[in-house]
Amino acid sequence: VARAGALGLSALALTDHNSVAGLPRFLAAAEGSGVEAVPGIEFSTEYRGGDLHILALFVRQEHYDAVDALVAVPDRLKRESNLDLARKLTRAGYAIDYEALEAATPGGHVNRAHFARELVRLGHAETVEDAFQRFLKQRCGYYAPPERLSALETVSFIRRIGAVCVLAHPWLNLKTQDALEGFLDEAVPLGLDGMEVRYSKFSPEESNLALEIAERYGVLPSGGSDYHGFAVKPDIAMGTGRGNLEVPGEWYLALRKHAEARKKG
Repeated sequence: VARAGALGLSALALTDHNSVAGLPRFLAAAEGSGVEAVPGIEFSTEYRGGDLHILALFVRQEHYDAVDALVAVPDRLKRESNLDLARKLTRAGYAIDYEALEAATPGGHVNRAHFARELVRLGHAETVEDAFQRFLKQRCGYYAPPERLSALETVSFIRRIGAVCVLAHPWLNLKTQDALEGFLDEAVPLGLDGMEVRYSKFSPEESNLALEIAERYGVLPSGGSDYHGFAVKPDIAMGTGRGNLEVPGEWYLALRKHAEARKKG
């Protein structure tokens, strides 16, 4: 929140993966700051055998327990996957103390980015990206993805709790226009409200195509830097991504208006 204020951003969303644990502190920090805080979550889901990230924005506090209940089983499976990853790395000579890693992580929510930083710290990789490419991609043989939530069921859940449902960075996961439109054909009737059409890693051509598709499907355009802090994604800055990201204020206002209408309804 302090960084967003210093950068002159008017609004900021916190969307941790599969957790709302940070939202109370986030909202408290934003009070009186001049920065509008958007409480959210980024669900890691599965769609047709692949990974897909679905955002819930403007999540109300009375629904935090429902969110926690939804992610409880995937959280357990994620921890089992993490333990398996740590065992395989250790057997290969890249010792990972998983209990220490978990204890040092807020809420114990460990993901591959935490493994990557630990591998860098231990001298097994030069950078986080190097760690992912050499150890943490599924093709490397150490990581096996856990069972995830269904993308379409997650869209329906977000609709039921009255939050705003947005597809995150579509080209990172769906890759092709046919795949994206196939997902939208199924997800929009279930309650998908918006789609990120501007993103730190999108080319201008990808953004323009995503915006055209969003308009055709009648979903709201959104955007985000996917800022993770300089330790994890040093090339991505808050608000501006790689220096060429700008999310129009009217897009945010439209999303907020949609959230307010849903709350009243």
